[in-house]
Amino acid sequence: MVFDESVMTDKKIQLETLYEEGDQWVQNLGDSTVHAKRMGGLFRNVKWVSMLIWMPFFIGPYLTWNDRQAILFDMENRQYHLFDVTIFPQDIWMLTMVLLFLAIFLAAITTVLGRVFCGYFCFQTVWTDLFTQIEQWVEGMPIKRRKLEKAPMSFNKIKLKMIKHLLWIAIALLSGVTWMLYFNVTWADYFSGNVDMVTIAITSIIAVGAYVFAGFMREQTCLWICPYARIQGAMIDEQTVLPTYDYYRGEQRGKLNKGEFVKDNGDCIDCHQCVAVCPTGVDIRKGQEYGCITCGLCIDACDAVMEKVGKPKGLIRYTSLVELESNKSTQAFYKRPRVMVYAVILIGALSMLAYGMMNIASMEFKVLHDRQPLFVQLSDGSIRNKYELKVMNKTDAEMMVDITYNSSIKSLKSKKQLNSVRIPSGNVKSIFVYLSAYENNVGDDNGVTFVVSSDQGTLEYDTTFFTPKSMR
Repeated sequence: MVFDESVMTDKKIQLETLYEEGDQWVQNLGDSTVHAKRMGGLFRNVKWVSMLIWMPFFIGPYLTWNDRQAILFDMENRQYHLFDVTIFPQDIWMLTMVLLFLAIFLAAITTVLGRVFCGYFCFQTVWTDLFTQIEQWVEGMPIKRRKLEKAPMSFNKIKLKMIKHLLWIAIALLSGVTWMLYFNVTWADYFSGNVDMVTIAITSIIAVGAYVFAGFMREQTCLWICPYARIQGAMIDEQTVLPTYDYYRGEQRGKLNKGEFVKDNGDCIDCHQCVAVCPTGVDIRKGQEYGCITCGLCIDACDAVMEKVGKPKGLIRYTSLVELESNKSTQAFYKRPRVMVYAVILIGALSMLAYGMMNIASMEFKVLHDRQPLFVQLSDGSIRNKYELKVMNKTDAEMMVDITYNSSIKSLKSKKQLNSVRIPSGNVKSIFVYLSAYENNVGDDNGVTFVVSSDQGTLEYDTTFFTPKSMR
């Protein structure tokens, strides 16, 4: 490929800057912290937009619904409010469906597009991106930050470090407090000191975690702590679309000088910009590594360089191994067996979750027959059975219920009438019922149906009336 000399003349200073920054990164390759360079581009903009997915986390505690907090996990009363839906521990099975859906969805997305969750939506990625942006605002570009770290202690260094860390601590504390606001804790509780040790401990753990992981460990969290980086290799295949360096087009690498053309050199000018912008310090040109979070920032960097030197973009691009190696189109996801299996599980979990959400009952009713003993013979010769009726009020208001029973047993009677029984909100109330009948009146059909009625509806529960004859 022959380059226009005028283009090379116009870009000489820019190329020298690229090489200087790339060489500076190589010299600091052994640093404990990767100071990634920030530059604009499509995928950088996508990262900023994707960070908005966490905005509801900070806004959620302040939303109201029907004169109460819209999203509230009331652990004390064992009630979990999601706008107009109130979930009780008895419905916690739906959480299993949520977790199953999220786990399989993550596997499916990884199979199709690699670790896009890590690159754009993971809380570690988002918080680290925010913390490093603050670091750049306060301390400057990566080269300045490295020089500041090596500089002797001075008033300016202390001032910059204090400003940065105070902002980091503020965001970390806000994260911890915001989490606890979902659990019936308020800002007033913090300021008045009306918080227990558990609340303080959880707030501190989240705040310290955000401060340490996003501020100090950064890429080390992805490389050494997160298990997802280790298992991603089992999820991707040759059809997975990932940020990939076009080895055939890029090699052999060589720095580009004004007016110079090297016949055997590829398009890669070895400027190291793809490495300089990588938040985990991965060199994409070495192939896929477990440290790559597929954020696409290396694509932005490489495209910018290719534009400067007058070469086609796409030296690093989102593509699959089969497309790069065999020049074949990536197979559609709906034609891939693994993805379709994931899809079936996703649809199943989502369907069960939707069914559960649409059929959450306002009350639950269960009858337990006394086992010790099954029956008692009274002095008048009648047989008495004892039942424990458990009625749960799953609404956020007090409930009045009436309890009756139906049976084919003649002269079956209750010790007392059960009308207008008061059930507190979110509580289970045990009601003991004693039914008695003469054994001669109990035929082959010794079933009993209890009925609980309220303004929320009617529920029935079938049980048995035991006699000495039924035990023979």
